[in-house]
Amino acid sequence: MNEDIFVAQEFTPINGFTSGIEGPACDADGNLYAVNYARQHTIGKVTPDGTASVFVELPTGSIGNGIRFDSKDFMCIADYTNHNVLKVDMETREISVHAHEPTMNQPNDLAIGANDILYASDPNWAESTGQIWRVDTDGTVTLLETDMGTTNGIEVSPDEKVLYVNESAQRNIWAYDLSPEGEISNKRLLIQFPDFNMDGMRCDVEGNLYVTRHGKGTVAKLSPAGDVLLEVTLTGKLCSNIAFGGPDGRTCYVTMADRGNVEVFRVDVPGRSWQLFQR
Repeated sequence: MNEDIFVAQEFTPINGFTSGIEGPACDADGNLYAVNYARQHTIGKVTPDGTASVFVELPTGSIGNGIRFDSKDFMCIADYTNHNVLKVDMETREISVHAHEPTMNQPNDLAIGANDILYASDPNWAESTGQIWRVDTDGTVTLLETDMGTTNGIEVSPDEKVLYVNESAQRNIWAYDLSPEGEISNKRLLIQFPDFNMDGMRCDVEGNLYVTRHGKGTVAKLSPAGDVLLEVTLTGKLCSNIAFGGPDGRTCYVTMADRGNVEVFRVDVPGRSWQLFQR
């Protein structure tokens, strides 16, 4: 059966989430999770048929942003208000602090290696600056890069050898060589867009990078060389982040800040995050 790919449609009702909707991530069963469902401080769960509910309430003062799942099926959450990376036991829904770093500005988006090492973007929106942190599996936090622009979207390539980080206000996407131990080197500019901001980014299994163009209302698909292959037009304009899921890993979910909902479109090859579940 033929299906339309790269054609967006609404998935969840408008304003089911707050304007702080962010951090989409799918579990191995195809459920989608995103922050701030119904109200701030929550993590919402959306089943494959679009039924949404509150999954957990975060601790007092905590507001989530990026979400990733590790190889042991724990949910990792960037808690930007309390400078934490939280972990949620998906069976018991118990929430613990995996890492705390008071000198972070506000941990924003998360990337994860197949080895469960986490990478966090850390923007200072007021100053238009940013940093990158590594969070090892034991919770140790290491500053990898400082004196950057407003770091936001962050992702690891499917071969685990490249770390991508974008700077929203400066419209740059940077690529770094990534070592197995989580060290970065050889910083190089992948692309600079002429207009509009960027937010979340995710790779597919072929190494293409999907980037939300915040304000433009599109998702750009970039080749590993930084060429724009296509753009998917969304209904809303303020697309905040993106995740791959679905039974075959070929469904993209996009969180929309201006509409408080999730839009969805099908793609041609699975996402890297789906591939991580196949091990």
